[in-house]
Amino acid sequence: MRLRLVGQQVLVLALLALLAAFLIWPIVLTVRGGFVGPDGAFSLAPIRLVFADPSLRESLATSAMIAAVTTVLAIVMSLPLAVVSARYAFAGKRIWNALVLVPLVLPPFVGAIGMKHILGRAGSLNALLGTELDVLGQGKFWGVVIVEALHLYPIVYLNVLSALANLDPTLDEAGRNLGAGGWMRFRRITLPLIRPGIFAGATIVFVWSFTELGTPLMFDMRHVLPVQVFYQLKEMESSAQPYALTVVMLVAAMLLYALGKGVFGSRGYAMYSKASIRSEERPLGPARTLGAWLLFAAVIVPAMLPHLGVIAASFAAPGQWYHSVLPVQWTTDHYRDALGHNLAMGSIANSLKYATMSMVLTLVIGTLIGYLIARGRVFGRGLLDALSMLPLAVPGMVLAFGYVAMTLAPPFTWGRDAEGWRGWLAPLAERFDVLGPEANPLLLLVIAYAVRRLPYMVRSVTAGLEQTAVELEEAARNLGAGPLRTLSVITLPLIMANLIAGGLLVFSFSMLEVSDSLILAQREVHYPMTKAIYTLYQRLGDGEYIASAMGVWGMLLLIITLTGASLLMGRKAGALFRV
Repeated sequence: MRLRLVGQQVLVLALLALLAAFLIWPIVLTVRGGFVGPDGAFSLAPIRLVFADPSLRESLATSAMIAAVTTVLAIVMSLPLAVVSARYAFAGKRIWNALVLVPLVLPPFVGAIGMKHILGRAGSLNALLGTELDVLGQGKFWGVVIVEALHLYPIVYLNVLSALANLDPTLDEAGRNLGAGGWMRFRRITLPLIRPGIFAGATIVFVWSFTELGTPLMFDMRHVLPVQVFYQLKEMESSAQPYALTVVMLVAAMLLYALGKGVFGSRGYAMYSKASIRSEERPLGPARTLGAWLLFAAVIVPAMLPHLGVIAASFAAPGQWYHSVLPVQWTTDHYRDALGHNLAMGSIANSLKYATMSMVLTLVIGTLIGYLIARGRVFGRGLLDALSMLPLAVPGMVLAFGYVAMTLAPPFTWGRDAEGWRGWLAPLAERFDVLGPEANPLLLLVIAYAVRRLPYMVRSVTAGLEQTAVELEEAARNLGAGPLRTLSVITLPLIMANLIAGGLLVFSFSMLEVSDSLILAQREVHYPMTKAIYTLYQRLGDGEYIASAMGVWGMLLLIITLTGASLLMGRKAGALFRV
């Protein structure tokens, strides 16, 4: 027993060191770089310059406004759906619940391609109405907000659905017995109890949309903070401003997160909200079933417009979707051209390689962390749990920037143009180079993908272990099986469905990761799929159509993987998107 505890303690410390190196250290370097003056000493000047520049102040305000409006829209769309799904039984409910998750299968920056064809001046909406509305030309803000809200509302939905499933139905019954109507019971009983669930989903939506890079880029919206950082990457070695911008973005996200948690995320009602008995779903009659269908359709149909737009664009002949509801001429050439296009096929191969390697890495690390959290009894488990969940709260844009900052600091800089013993670090420096002429981002992309998706694997593993009787493992040990044999023969087979679900999510989201791909892959030969889509979209002629075809491939991949993960995890799927 003592030897096993020593082994667990060593493993906890090793994993903490790993997370410190590739999660905390990049953030520390970014923050430190934002407070360095021209003479290399500590200075507040770079931060002051951010707030002194009217253009940068406008970018910060616009980013915050995009995040706030996107979050409100996501809550408004998801809350009624979750309540209806949790409380009522009606025909077609399984189908509608599956369709709710459809928006997650397409990154919003790819969906922007479809929305520009639908909402643009020469798009489907104007052709249908016979108008000349310039929705996206004059209202790029609303274009970004709509695309992001339609993509992210399922995250709030999953969290609220999970919170509603944990409510004790006797509380609502008590309110009914006291004469409270349905609306009053929802406002005074249900809403306060599910507030932590709403906050959990809303936090991810806010941080995600506040730091989203791809969608504003596709809408050519330059005055947002992530885009400003993206365009200043090349200045990192000579200027503190990119660091300062990233620090402001990080601090703003964290302060708003803390404010929201203190004001809206209190768990004061948590002790009363856990269900002692399972609530029964009330069946709906034909008329109310139709109402439930219309409610789901009112959200899901608009949410599918970006997907339908991308699909239609992938089959549209160049220049043949202009001032028309649908393309005038259709073709499958873009899929064929993509198969023969060096950038398209090379990027798909790169993404498959990066995603597979990150999935394997995350499986190993996530399983170890999940096991230590659920079964360990040693010091540091709480810290390990908190650090493994941190990537959900820290903007992906900040982490990606931090990895670039890490390559510009010791020990990686020691291997560049160095002599003596430091010259031995040259191979290491080359493998972690991002901005150099011979940069190869393979290792950093794999690590970045793995760190960003680590929470999904940890949550998936811990959910499986919580449903697995610990007595089975204890029986194996009593029969003489060692820790490794018990883990491989008893524990892992019992949680295999959770491992597969977590692995599918890690792989699929890594295939279509945006921020890390756009920032860390600077040479075309190393472009992942999303960087290739962005590059192709900017090419005149058939570029946007080939990019759309690649987006459809990615969409199909995520449909398969998310469906599989949802079936394997069931209602526990909401826990994967909870801070």
